[in-house]
Amino acid sequence: MYYIIFAILTIATLYGLWLLFRKAGKQGWEAIIPFYREYIMAQLTARPTWWVILLLVPIVNIFIFYGLYLDFLKGFGKRRFWETVVGVLFPFIFLPLWGRDPNVKYLGQSNTEEFHKKYPYKKSVAREWADAIIFATIAASLIRGFLIEAYMIPTGSMERSLLIGDFLFVSKLNYGPRIPITPIAFPFAHHTMPVTGGKAYSEVIQLPYKRLPGFQKIERNDVVVFNFPAGDTVALEYQETTYSDLVRNMGKETVHNQFTIVTRPIDKRENYIKRCVGMPGDVVSLERAKLLINGEPAFTPPEMQHAYFVYTDGSGLNRERMHDLRIDFQQMSDPSVFMMHITVNQAEMIKNWGNVKDVEMIVDDSTIAYPHDKHYSWSIDNFGPLTIPAKDWTITLDSLTIPLYGRAIRDYEGNTLEKKANDYYINGEKATSYTFKQNYYWMMGDNRHNSLDSRSWGFVPEDHIVGKALFTWMSWDEKGTFLSKIRWNRIFKGIH
Repeated sequence: MYYIIFAILTIATLYGLWLLFRKAGKQGWEAIIPFYREYIMAQLTARPTWWVILLLVPIVNIFIFYGLYLDFLKGFGKRRFWETVVGVLFPFIFLPLWGRDPNVKYLGQSNTEEFHKKYPYKKSVAREWADAIIFATIAASLIRGFLIEAYMIPTGSMERSLLIGDFLFVSKLNYGPRIPITPIAFPFAHHTMPVTGGKAYSEVIQLPYKRLPGFQKIERNDVVVFNFPAGDTVALEYQETTYSDLVRNMGKETVHNQFTIVTRPIDKRENYIKRCVGMPGDVVSLERAKLLINGEPAFTPPEMQHAYFVYTDGSGLNRERMHDLRIDFQQMSDPSVFMMHITVNQAEMIKNWGNVKDVEMIVDDSTIAYPHDKHYSWSIDNFGPLTIPAKDWTITLDSLTIPLYGRAIRDYEGNTLEKKANDYYINGEKATSYTFKQNYYWMMGDNRHNSLDSRSWGFVPEDHIVGKALFTWMSWDEKGTFLSKIRWNRIFKGIH
């Protein structure tokens, strides 16, 4: 239905342009040929004809097209604010109306001095401000949506590769900009209106997933921003440790009763940032917290953190020193034992302190991992092996594969999946196998014991990928004082 409506509106718009081209002394068919149409518009508006070449440049082509189009309308005297607005938003209505109106005539090339003298038009101060604000909003929205966007790290799931308070630039171009699924949205807001709250987008129009060509494919170990795949909730984004504790102590069903799961369109779900450790078709596993990809040891980020128990002689830890090292610690029921999230190098350093008896990395076998099913007694530190789905990969449907891949078949690929007696039905038809329609990825945080990631909720579909993290442009340390609040050594630091 969407394609039919789009086709009808496009035909109506082209019909209006056909009529206006004829009024300008051109052939009507010239209005329906892409690029040649803009070449003729450039002639009719006295704009450089070489501008047509810029229509091949993503994002720039939007400004070039609308620049020529609005100048073209000015050539028919359509220069008032409301005429500009309806010409952009409702061309399928107003172009045919203006094309058939005998009072609407072509006045000449709108970008010439002669035209401005013959048909003077002075914008009001309000119009000047309105034009400036609208242009800035559109330009910023296009840059944010298709080129590059700023993000801030709110949690410690990627420490110490990325720190709480790091401000990042994330490229949409590297993997290809994703066409907005919900194009009607309030500018600069993700999913919630500032100040007033409520939805910052409309679901009246939802476009199918499509991604423009990018500079590269996702590569293993890239740091990637993506939309949270397992439902959606703000609580899960900002309380990752709490979620892990709830899973450990209460079980999956109780956890979902503790949080409000909000269903949003894919592009309006919370943004997460993790490291892509597993590619489509890879086999991922963990053995005593050691990540293996296809049976081989995986890349270890130099600043990766694990949870450790630190055993002391009972004299405690120097809190000022721990603050200077930016290490958070928790005293256990035994006052001589502390738990902290640290790197391997920090663990070796602490082990050499005089009052420290031993430092032991924690292997967590108590936190239940994906797929949370009785057939798989996996934990976040002893997991798998599990094959990551790839596009066109076919699996057999049975009691062992459904727990692993059922969510992807149902929620990510838009099918109905039912079990009747001993058989499985996809979209109402009996099926013994399933072929995946898109690629999937395995995302994990570098702070391995303080990260809600694929070990908890499984695969990340290709259509959830937002972009590639490039570098930090600012880093704010809440624990610092005065000028030390800015982490100067992290400004413009690349992300690897």
